[in-house]
Amino acid sequence: MSNSWWEIQVLCHSNLEESIFWRLQKFGCSGTATEVKGQSYLIRAYVPQMKVQLLDLAALSLWLRQDALILGLPNPPTRWRLINEEDWASSWKQHWQPTEIGDRILVYPAWLTPPETSERIVIRLDPGMAFGTGTHTTTQLCLESLEMRFLYPPGDIIIADLGCGSGILSMAAVLLGASKVYAVDTDPLAVQSSRQSRELNQIAPERLIIEQGSIEKLLELVPEGFDGVLCNILAETIIEMIPRFDKLIKPKGWGILSGILLDQTKSVAEILEGNGWIVAALWKRQDWACLNIRRA
Repeated sequence: MSNSWWEIQVLCHSNLEESIFWRLQKFGCSGTATEVKGQSYLIRAYVPQMKVQLLDLAALSLWLRQDALILGLPNPPTRWRLINEEDWASSWKQHWQPTEIGDRILVYPAWLTPPETSERIVIRLDPGMAFGTGTHTTTQLCLESLEMRFLYPPGDIIIADLGCGSGILSMAAVLLGASKVYAVDTDPLAVQSSRQSRELNQIAPERLIIEQGSIEKLLELVPEGFDGVLCNILAETIIEMIPRFDKLIKPKGWGILSGILLDQTKSVAEILEGNGWIVAALWKRQDWACLNIRRA
C-alpha cells in the first residue's frame, strides 16, 4: 500500500486553477501538474493511498463543486484512480519543463540534461512526492522575494525554511548566498525529497540541514533564532504559527510568507500586526499573495 497512490484528475475552467491548487494542497496532494485542454485545464495531483479513503475523495469532489458554484463557474468534473509509484513518475513528469523564475533562478528537472553554461542559478529537482517544483505561483513569489532579499551579498546570515517540501526554497537560499539554512517539514516524504535534492545539487550537508519537525525542531537546532524565515504553506497553518515567530526570528530578522489566497491576506496581516509584525511588502499574482514581514 505504501507504493500505491491516488491520481486525482480535475478538468476545470482556467479561472478555477488557483482555488483548485489550494484545495489539493490542503487535501495533502503533491507533484501537481497542469495541462491545457482546449479552453480548459486538466489538473493532476497525487496523494498516498494510505492517507485518504474513498469517502475523502468524494468529499474533495464536493468541495471543488462548491468552490466553482460560489465563483459562478462550471462544475469541474473530478475523477481518481490508483496507480503505483512508477506510473506516478511517468504520468506527471512529462508535463514539467525547465522554469525561469525572477531574474536569477532556473529550475531544471533532474531527468533532463542541464545547460553547460547559464547566467542563472540552476536548481535541479526531482521532487518525488513532495510539493514544490517551482511551477506554482506561491513558490515563484517566494523565490522572487528571496531573490530581492539577496540582491546584494547578504553576509553571514542563517535562514529557516518552515515546511520545506521538495527543498526548493532552501536550496535557492544557499545558492543565493545564505551562510546556512535549516529546513524542516512534518512530512517524512518531504524530508527525504529535500535531502535527495541537496545531494543532487551538490550542496554540503553542513550548509543545508534538513530535519523532520516544525518550529519546535528549529528552535531546538538554533535556540537564538534566525535572520530570516521562509514559509510557503497554507494560510491557516501560518496563522497558527504567528505567535511563535517572536522566538523564531531575531529582532532585526524578516520573514517571507506565501501560500496565502488574496482574500485571506487581510486576516493574516491583522494577526501579524497584533503580534508585533509589519507587512513591509505584499506581492500578489493571480489569486495568491506573498507577504514580506519585519518587526514593528
